[in-house]
Amino acid sequence: MGNPWNEIDLNEYEKHMQYASVMQLQTLNKIIKKQLGSFAASTAILLGVAGGNGLEHLIDSKISKLYAVDINKEYLNNCKNRFPNLDNYIEYLCKDCMSEDLILPHADLVIADLFIEYIGYDKFSHLLKIIKPKYVSCAIQVNRSDEFVSDSPYIHTFDHLEEILQDIDELTLTESMLINRFKKLNQVEYALPNGKSLLQIDFALQP
Repeated sequence: MGNPWNEIDLNEYEKHMQYASVMQLQTLNKIIKKQLGSFAASTAILLGVAGGNGLEHLIDSKISKLYAVDINKEYLNNCKNRFPNLDNYIEYLCKDCMSEDLILPHADLVIADLFIEYIGYDKFSHLLKIIKPKYVSCAIQVNRSDEFVSDSPYIHTFDHLEEILQDIDELTLTESMLINRFKKLNQVEYALPNGKSLLQIDFALQP
């Protein structure tokens, strides 16, 4: 069976993410704006770009080149159509980050929001060895219940995600990053209306 992200309609995904009881699209937009502007980086790679939420902030950042990565080709096509003014800044890469022969370009900064949950610690560590960044900024979901996907009229769009979903927590992620010589710089928690939250954690490579 293929990756379930190839079967999820972008329109329904975004309607779910911005639903009043979810509010993750809006929150991630704020996080991405901060991520793009907070590091001494001229190149960045955004893993799991989906429909390009937050890419509009690239124009006001110091990032001169951003690689937008997603497994879903239609998501990338939507990004291109939505942000034609960013063609000189963005290179779109259709990649399966679980592939054993994955090739990705070097970038100073890796942005991975609600992404590590779908590949796990070990594979994420492998990606960092390929990309060789100086900084990593990620957002993980903090759950108050056993349900990762929040309730909305579009919840059944995500029925098959549980097949690849993995538990990610701040302590284990920080330990995993430290093994790879990345030290935590800071973290910020953003409350969501349904009792969950998004936790942004920033790391820097140690000499």
